[in-house]
Amino acid sequence: MKRVFTLLLSLTFIAAAFAKPPKNQYVRIKTSYGQCIIRLYNETPKHRDNFIKLTKEGFFNGTLFHRVIQNFMIQGGDPDSKNAKPGIELGNGGPKYTVPAEFNDSLYHKRGVLAAARDDNPAKASSGSQFYIVEGKRYTDADLDKTEKLPRFNGMNYKIPASQREIYKTVGGTPSLDRNYTVYGEVVTGLDMVDRIAAVPKDERDRPKADVPMTVELLSKRECKQLDKLLGIDK
Repeated sequence: MKRVFTLLLSLTFIAAAFAKPPKNQYVRIKTSYGQCIIRLYNETPKHRDNFIKLTKEGFFNGTLFHRVIQNFMIQGGDPDSKNAKPGIELGNGGPKYTVPAEFNDSLYHKRGVLAAARDDNPAKASSGSQFYIVEGKRYTDADLDKTEKLPRFNGMNYKIPASQREIYKTVGGTPSLDRNYTVYGEVVTGLDMVDRIAAVPKDERDRPKADVPMTVELLSKRECKQLDKLLGIDK
C-alpha cells in the first residue's frame, strides 16, 4: 500500500511539473518573405499583455508592414493598412487607446528587438497596436559617442553601458531610440525575414511598392515550453 501511495505521489508531482505554464509567451509573424518567432518580455507586462490580446483577436492579420527603412527597422500594426490603396499615407491608425511607456535600461534597441511605435505625446505612451522590429546596423565607438551627445541624452548625462556598446558594435541596432520607445520583445528565430522586408523597393513614404501583409499567431504552451528550454530560460 505504501509503495502504491509513493507511486501515486510521484505521478502527481510529474503531472504538476508538466502542468506548469511556460516562462515566456512567443508569437509567430508570417509573411510572404518568411516568418519569425518573437519572445515577448515579461519585464514589460502592459505591452506583452496588449500584444497577446490583439493577437488572440486576430487584429494584426491582414495588416501591412507599411513603413520599411533598410538598416533601421520595419513597422506594422496599423489597422488602416488592411486593403489600403497604393499611395495612401499609413501610420495613423490603431485602437482608441495607448499603452503607458515601460522603459527598462536592460531592454535596448539591439538588432531584432520588437518595440512600440508612438506619436509625439509628452508621456511617450505607445500606440495601441503599431510596432516595429529593428534591423539596425553596426556602430563604432565614435558613432556611439555621438549618440550619447544627442540633445535628449546629453541633459541626462547618458552613457551607453559597456555591455550594450559591445552589442551595438558587433550585432548592431539603433541606439538613438533607447529610452524613447518601449522595447518589449525580441526575435529568437527568423531574423532573415526582417532583412528581406527591409530591402524591398518602396515609395517616397517608405511604404513597400508591393504590399507585405502579415498574420500573427500565439504559439501553444507546448511550443513555448520547448523554446524556453532551447533558449535556456526554463529554470
